[in-house]
Amino acid sequence: MRGKETVRDMVLSLAAIGVVAAAIYLFGIPHDEGAKGAGVKTVDYRVELDTARRAAPYPVAAPEPGSLPEGWRATSVTYRPAAAEDGAVWHLGFLDQDQEYVAVEQSDGKPVPFVEEVTQQARETKRTERIDGKEWTRYEGDKYDALVRKEPGVTTVVTGTAAHGQLTKMAAALTEKKG
Repeated sequence: MRGKETVRDMVLSLAAIGVVAAAIYLFGIPHDEGAKGAGVKTVDYRVELDTARRAAPYPVAAPEPGSLPEGWRATSVTYRPAAAEDGAVWHLGFLDQDQEYVAVEQSDGKPVPFVEEVTQQARETKRTERIDGKEWTRYEGDKYDALVRKEPGVTTVVTGTAAHGQLTKMAAALTEKKG
């Protein structure tokens, strides 16, 4: 019968609505716990790597399994065949154990615009270092730092928000192969 609702009925209705709302909040809505990289999916890059190594006109660089410290995970991978001045472009992105970004970028296009783009306008320094027998030039920027190696036919860049030591670990882990 309408009009005979009591305060007790209203409280029970509100409690039922509260339980449903709490369940939706707890289980239905993703929460950012403040951790950088939370919610970023890990990708398996082996298929794309094999494809890129067969298609690219240069030896494609990627870390060998187990060559990076525990906690590193691949989060993005792309290979774009040659397109105008960009050339054939390889990208492999990672988050390190501190959730900082590290990427391997390669292209056989024009080196200067490629390096400027993938390093977010980082500037070349006069410092170089030898990593596994190869000469790398350090770049420093407001957003990304980088290690850059320009060789005939390919420019390889290790770049990201991670500290220089992490970029060096990635550069040391790279194996270049042509499929």
